Amino acid sequence: MTQPIYLVGARGCGKTTVGVALAQALGCNFVDTDHYLLTSTKMSVADIVAQEGWDGFRRRESGALKSVTAPNTVIATGGGMVLAESNRHFMREQGVVIYLRAPAQILASRLEAFPEEGQRPTLTGRPITDEIVDVLAAREALYNQAAHHVIDATRPPAEIVEAVIAALHKAHAS
Repeated sequence: MTQPIYLVGARGCGKTTVGVALAQALGCNFVDTDHYLLTSTKMSVADIVAQEGWDGFRRRESGALKSVTAPNTVIATGGGMVLAESNRHFMREQGVVIYLRAPAQILASRLEAFPEEGQRPTLTGRPITDEIVDVLAAREALYNQAAHHVIDATRPPAEIVEAVIAALHKAHAS
């Protein structure tokens, strides 16, 4: 498997956790686009949004996607990466897109249990569960549209990795 593997999904679905484990299992490199942005700009997502607005952040995010795309790489994308049609097309053409799907209630409970350092600002200013329900409703079709494979992300990370590898092998065999 030399094509890049893109992990898409909402905040809290496990893109980074699963991505690291998947990269290890496949003997690939791992990159997180949000982490790449943090190190390349020396600013958090919250800082970029405060200075450049969401449009500025989305432009930088699209640039990061192209910068990190490489063979033998598992790429965890930001939750909103699929908002730009060009990003959805780019990922589908360049590699394999895996949508890690989980219901809003599970995503919200994960984010509340493990708040991220410098967590990005809320999009709506509302409680996290309400926001995730709305964001997921707005993005679900885009995640599905981008994805070559949809994987149930409610299971433990090791099981998700197995499911992704099985989907990749099945697709490769057909």
